[in-house]
Amino acid sequence: MMNRSDDLNSLDSTDLKILLELIRDPRVQIGELSDSLGIARNTAQSRIRRMLRSGLLHDGGREIDLEAVGYDVVAFVTIEVSHRELDGVVGALRLIPQVLEVHEISGRGDVWCRVVATDTHNLQTALRSILRIKGVIRTETVLALHTHIPYRTEPLISRLAQSAAPAMRAKSLG
Repeated sequence: MMNRSDDLNSLDSTDLKILLELIRDPRVQIGELSDSLGIARNTAQSRIRRMLRSGLLHDGGREIDLEAVGYDVVAFVTIEVSHRELDGVVGALRLIPQVLEVHEISGRGDVWCRVVATDTHNLQTALRSILRIKGVIRTETVLALHTHIPYRTEPLISRLAQSAAPAMRAKSLG
């Protein structure tokens, strides 16, 4: 498996256009995608498979509106961890369904999590589960009141696609 920086360096303008279309419409059909980009269906399919295998593209999850299915409480939890237990803590966090993301961080605390819950009681249950994990020293929780900018990648991929287009034109002329 290639690492992500290798994947990013190997992306061409077609890959970037595919990513952009998938971000804009995660449910786009391969036929529609290939027609809109003017590429063969097999090309679109093989490139998507390559990006999925490499981990550059993730299959599923982000397009779901969690509020619509009852998870309208969002919290950000900073966890202080006994460093010898870090791998075990991350493994245990993976087993808690309300934990959406886990990041090892610098600064105050060691691990940052985004957690969702159906209500404050459900959140309290999740937080107690986190506190019971071997190696967790303490947590600090902040509630999100409103999401002004949801998770997004479109501006970054647009910028890459725009800068890749002149380079690809120059390459084809040379």
